[in-house]
Amino acid sequence: MKQPRTLVVGAGIAGLALARALRDQGLDADVVERDPDWRTTGAGLYLPANAVRALERLGLGTELARRAHPITRQRMLDHRGRALADFPVSAIWGDVGGCLAISRADLHDLLRSAVGDSSVRLGKGVASVDDGGTVTFADGSSETYDVVVGADGVGSAVRATAFQGAEPRFLGQVCWRFVAREDPAAPPITDWTVRLGSGGRTFLTVPLGGGLLYCYADVNSAEQVAPEGDWRALLADFAGPVPHLLEQGADAYFAALSEIDDTDWVRPHAVLVGDAAHACSPSMAQGGAMALEDVLVLAELLGEAARAGTGEGAAGTDFAPVLAAYQARRAERVRWVLSQNQRRDKARNLPTPLRNLTLRFAGERLFKANHAPLHAEA
Repeated sequence: MKQPRTLVVGAGIAGLALARALRDQGLDADVVERDPDWRTTGAGLYLPANAVRALERLGLGTELARRAHPITRQRMLDHRGRALADFPVSAIWGDVGGCLAISRADLHDLLRSAVGDSSVRLGKGVASVDDGGTVTFADGSSETYDVVVGADGVGSAVRATAFQGAEPRFLGQVCWRFVAREDPAAPPITDWTVRLGSGGRTFLTVPLGGGLLYCYADVNSAEQVAPEGDWRALLADFAGPVPHLLEQGADAYFAALSEIDDTDWVRPHAVLVGDAAHACSPSMAQGGAMALEDVLVLAELLGEAARAGTGEGAAGTDFAPVLAAYQARRAERVRWVLSQNQRRDKARNLPTPLRNLTLRFAGERLFKANHAPLHAEA
């Protein structure tokens, strides 16, 4: 087998998952991460069934089940806690499988363990990638690769230097994420539960187990910076248990939400995966799932091409057609997720009475329609 010389840029969830998927195909890869130390940002993750399926395909299902918390129902409430929709996740995902919640740190640690820290060069940022696959690093050194994979997130250095496609577009929303402990005097929160206020205000809680909750809040904003003052005041009219949880959110992780609505992810020696390719609204919780599906498809196609061992590339194979095949296989599915996210984000800004009426009468049906094409394997 003639292996491609592969560089994975970024050691977050997408990059580490790709290193694992390539190894499962018998392929090696260099992995670089610009940060000098291991760190994770964010707080928690809701893993819908297609994300769980992808992690199981990576051979991580048993350890994932040990670390994660099962989510069996989804509930939608207004900001006062009145029910709008309530349904089992099995009604949305059917035979695809279950849904889980996990802290971002736990998932990152799981993937680190699967790859091994010695496989990653920390503090190795990328300055540029040229058309021939030569990578210039931030320290001035350079190396040439058959395949350079940008798994370096929405601010991807690979996309910025090797591609001239769409730039991230601000979605007009800003968010905060944190982990909080439940109020022991209140009934436990056992389900994925979103509370919807007026003007697009949202507060989501997802149980992580052990009395911990992943909390996510977002509001509409004309600016990509945090509003002045204490952001928690924006949700002051939300009913319990939100006030108790907000007391624990003073140091929440802040982010402006962006998307990249583009399917131009390939150059002869470069390819984008995950948020570097198609960052999206968190509305459907499909960002991580799409990244995991990306890496499985890309690794599978590279493995098949390497085993075939044909072509004229530096490692014995011309991988440009392989990268094009990856884009062709993933584009329609990603486009669907982006379009559904956009529709859902518009719906949340409907006049409150109309939004609430829509969710009461059609919430479950709309969720089923959003996710139906994702039941099939990527």
